[in-house]
Amino acid sequence: MRMKRQMTRWRADFFAGLAVVLPVVLSLAIVRWLFGTVSQVTDMLLFFLPYEMTHHPDGSGEVLWYWSLVALLLTVALLAAIGRLARNYVGRKIVQFVDWLMVQVPLLNKVYVTIKQINEAFAGNRRAAFKRVVLIRYPHPDSYSIGFLTSDEHPEVSARLGRRMLGVFLPTTPNPTSGYLLVLPEDEVIFLNMSVAEGIKLIISLGSVVPPARMAELLERQTPAPAASDSAPSKPEPAADHAP
Repeated sequence: MRMKRQMTRWRADFFAGLAVVLPVVLSLAIVRWLFGTVSQVTDMLLFFLPYEMTHHPDGSGEVLWYWSLVALLLTVALLAAIGRLARNYVGRKIVQFVDWLMVQVPLLNKVYVTIKQINEAFAGNRRAAFKRVVLIRYPHPDSYSIGFLTSDEHPEVSARLGRRMLGVFLPTTPNPTSGYLLVLPEDEVIFLNMSVAEGIKLIISLGSVVPPARMAELLERQTPAPAASDSAPSKPEPAADHAP
């Protein structure tokens, strides 16, 4: 019995340590991967310059830091130019053609569509379409689902039903770019204080990423209340009336 308790405690300690170390290791690994990718992109963007000018003379093969900075600025300028092109008619047609081309490639199309949908979920135009984060009773009266307010009122629907009706987008998880459009009475919609970005993160993370306000509330609940001091003065007893 004692051995079982020790194993249970050891397992709890192990997973607690893993929860602390894993995010740090993954973050460092991602940063290292990004730096490696930038270095490779730097080599490609500086192809027109002599190798002896852009790389260390010791033969290590690393690009000099100031040329990496130049390549980074070139990358930012190139992305801005592509974005500007994609906003006009010709650019939109090119983007549509690239989308169609990528979708035709087996296996690659799944990855491409998923990344594109996640990118659109965090894009400014999608967040602008979502006005507020709301809570609705779905799929049955005893459960709630997170949704996004898309319309303050549907005039025709409200006139037909004789009550104010709101447009609510009910996303799926973990992909918030698909879902259902619901038209609900105003009194059946509960408005939340979290931002649209926090609502999207909550859905993509399957509910594991709690907004800061909610996290502060949970931490406050877990903090034990201070014990009453034993040295506090006691309430004086009322004096007894003595007969003369």
